[in-house]
Amino acid sequence: MPSYLNQQKLRYPLYGIMAISAILLVFISLQRWWLAIIGAVLLSVLIYSMFIIEKEMVKATEEYITTLSYRIKKVGEEALMEMPIGIMLINDEYYIEWTNSFMASSFNENTLAGRSLYDVAETIIPIIKQEIESEIVNLNGKKFRVHFKPEERLLYFFDVTEQIETVKKYERERNVIAVIFLDNYDDATQGVDDQTRSGLNSTVTSLLNKWALDHGIFLKRISSDRFVTLLNEQILQELEKEKFSILDKVREATAKENIPLTLSIGVGLGESSLPELGVLAQSSLDLALGRGGDQVAMKLPNGKLKFYGGKTNPMEKRTRVRARVISHALKELMVESDHVIVMGHKYPDMDAIGSAIGIRKAAEMNQREGYIVIDFDEIDTGVKRLIEEMKKDPELYSWLVTPEEASELMTDNTLLVVVDTHKPSLVIDDQLLNKTDRIVVIDHHRRSEDFIKKPLLVYMEPYASSTAELVTELLEYQPKGNKINSLEATALLSGIIVDTKSFTLRTGSRTFDAASYLRALGADTVLVQKFLKEDVATYIKRSKLIETVEFYGDGIAIATGDEDLVYDPVIIAQAADILLTMNGITASFVISKRKEDVVGISARSLGEINVQVIMEALGGGGHLSNAAVQLPGVQIIEAELSLKQALDEYLEGSQLS
Repeated sequence: MPSYLNQQKLRYPLYGIMAISAILLVFISLQRWWLAIIGAVLLSVLIYSMFIIEKEMVKATEEYITTLSYRIKKVGEEALMEMPIGIMLINDEYYIEWTNSFMASSFNENTLAGRSLYDVAETIIPIIKQEIESEIVNLNGKKFRVHFKPEERLLYFFDVTEQIETVKKYERERNVIAVIFLDNYDDATQGVDDQTRSGLNSTVTSLLNKWALDHGIFLKRISSDRFVTLLNEQILQELEKEKFSILDKVREATAKENIPLTLSIGVGLGESSLPELGVLAQSSLDLALGRGGDQVAMKLPNGKLKFYGGKTNPMEKRTRVRARVISHALKELMVESDHVIVMGHKYPDMDAIGSAIGIRKAAEMNQREGYIVIDFDEIDTGVKRLIEEMKKDPELYSWLVTPEEASELMTDNTLLVVVDTHKPSLVIDDQLLNKTDRIVVIDHHRRSEDFIKKPLLVYMEPYASSTAELVTELLEYQPKGNKINSLEATALLSGIIVDTKSFTLRTGSRTFDAASYLRALGADTVLVQKFLKEDVATYIKRSKLIETVEFYGDGIAIATGDEDLVYDPVIIAQAADILLTMNGITASFVISKRKEDVVGISARSLGEINVQVIMEALGGGGHLSNAAVQLPGVQIIEAELSLKQALDEYLEGSQLS
């Protein structure tokens, strides 16, 4: 305890004694004058002593304050100069006026004063210009959290290198669960002898075991066609760098044994618990299988999806049994509904409108009213011709309704069937999706991240040639009371012909079965050709678009439209199809304006290049050999640069795998 504080404690008791003594002297002087004199002398001595004490106390207080001020100043200086916090003062011209020693030592310099930030730490300048309060920057190989005080032109630097490394280490070591599925194991091994099946199992298992051992992955086979793996995110990053080459190794090795097998892998990752990771892995696997298999699907913690692989055409795996089960389920849903509304995608093509006509017919077969949603202002030439033909059948034409009319018809018990798309963003009117919980999705495109929420029934077959093919098979199992008429059969056949490019692409045996069934019902091939005819002006416009073609890499053709011209989506698609028929072209891309502020890219391939993956990288989607994307708010030159970048990444990945 400082001495002046002890004196401070004595000060007030002495004042009390002096006051009491003065009062006593007054009373004593009235009785004994000589005692009063003695008391006065003693009081004077006491007052003098008090004066001395007060003087010493003031002196001690001044000395203490001086010492304390010095110590505080010294501590402040030491904190300013010695603490592991960088401090920097700058002027308006971004020159350093002063730094503490820690800041200078972080740059291995004795002093930074007088130097320009452009030379020392240029990454800090945007923080100052934008007056960002706090930001992490990389300086001289270290990570610093920078706090900026604009009024004082003062910067504080906190070294967070170790903290960030700890976070990264934690993220690298987080658990990941992956489920591996042999897509077509049951079909491939059906009918083969035990020795062949055993050899195939041995080939696949040894490849997967070596892959797991090389990467430090725990692998366990849990059934004949399913494996489960446990790894961490650092290993996952290594697998991503090599584009999951195990997909190609298994496909190529089994193809040599004339029983080609493909893998699908679902990955669950993030900060979830192990049970949640397992659920994520299974849902990712379902997504990979829904897109046709032979690929990896992973759900990222931010909800986004990543895909790898998908280099082969999906194999026909649907059976008549599945088509019958789906058809029966659709019948039950229709019977339970008051009426059925069918909706395709925006700017419907012949496949979308043909499928819609088929589903409306199914509703009629089940004694329910069916309506087709169509925007008469947004249809292509072929669909316009089909609608003109429908006008000759007033009853059939009366079932076409606008989005507004469909909205008025909607009730809680209405069944909404979405055909030829599964993306809410692509349907003719997404508001209709919010008016009922009874939704059915029928589509032949590979499943994407954007999907209609909670449909009652989903029939997605990415290996089918068209949605019209799927709907035709469903119609075969509906009640036979109301037969399909010639125009309805022709509309369905038109959808198949358009999507298969007259049976040349994505055509399986079931495609010809469906076409044969429709032909037997009176589908008119001459009328189909009438729908698909084009005028001379369209032909010339498309030819001028093709004329701009240039080659990018081996066998890749890119054509670009005029920046000032808006092209019909059908013209873009047709141009891409025609380019693909040219010698030496394995993939074609056509870029042009779709609307005033939207650029569209139509992509086609013969199967060697997966245009779906390339378009998905730009935000679009489709099939392995037929895909597209719409890019709002960009110029054609920007879209072309983005496409070339996506092509480079895809081709680099193909070379790695």
